[in-house]
Amino acid sequence: MRGEPLEAVKNGIQSLLTTLRRDPYALETVFISLITFNSEATQIVPLTELYLFQFVDFEAKGRSALGAALKLVKSKIENDFVKTTSEQKGDWKPLIFLMTDGGSTDAWKTAAKELRSLSLGMLLACGVGQKANIPVLKRISDYVVQIDSIDSHSINEFFKWVSSSIATNSKKIESFSKELSDYKELPPLPDEIKLLI
Repeated sequence: MRGEPLEAVKNGIQSLLTTLRRDPYALETVFISLITFNSEATQIVPLTELYLFQFVDFEAKGRSALGAALKLVKSKIENDFVKTTSEQKGDWKPLIFLMTDGGSTDAWKTAAKELRSLSLGMLLACGVGQKANIPVLKRISDYVVQIDSIDSHSINEFFKWVSSSIATNSKKIESFSKELSDYKELPPLPDEIKLLI
């Protein structure tokens, strides 16, 4: 991603943070991490409480190391996720939003299988534009959405929907001590985004 789409993603992330910080349920339950992938995968912001999260600028360059990104996500969940035991209350299951405008330039199948073997709340993949490799995304996630147009309006609508989805999960956790476990529990998609499951 370059130019307007990349700037739209950055603005979308900042808008997501602003929206979630207005939600008392999200402030109590949400931690966010940001992982980017191009020629390699990098966690540019570690798992951080919502109110402490500071946006870090990033660039898109090189190829699409999707497999490396999936391995890194798995590693971070295994290392950072606190499991519930008889001695402590652990973290809620992670919601993962994967966004890409291309395919993968590295091996991704094993990494996808290993990530899916973890106990996740939900992994949702978003293909942006006509070059997004939807068949690959469908093998990674049970829930795939597509944004046909790579423009700031469509990408902004996606991030508004992500904000609503996270807020819905936070409210459900605070009110009922239950987490989202199915796409049907998420808010309706905006017109710019198509569900492909």
